[in-house]
Amino acid sequence: MFKKALLLGLISGILAGIAGIVYARIYYKINEADFSKIVGTIRILASSLFGGVLAAIGYTVADKLLKAKGEIVFNLLFTLLSFASLLLPIGFKLPLDMQTPELFPGMVIPMHFFPALGWYTLKPLFIKK
Repeated sequence: MFKKALLLGLISGILAGIAGIVYARIYYKINEADFSKIVGTIRILASSLFGGVLAAIGYTVADKLLKAKGEIVFNLLFTLLSFASLLLPIGFKLPLDMQTPELFPGMVIPMHFFPALGWYTLKPLFIKK
């Protein structure tokens, strides 16, 4: 079970990272707001992978401990943690020389949901109950 969950976490994390990178590039083209010094390609990919691997561990633990209710508890916790993680970009202090700092949350907040969306989308392909 853990191997399938880990593979799901890695693949959904990579896809979430790619989606985040594409979103950041589109956001830049539309708004001309460059936050690449703070949220670069590597950071986007690494944080998405971290979210995917953390989800795999959390899913496995919830499934083992809670059996039949493990998946719903995991889904609820994953969603709540995704929302809670929004406090990070909201409270982030940008360098004073950064142009258009008011656009920063609009770029990074949606990315906090990409790992969960990737997980929920791909899960039926990897783990069948």
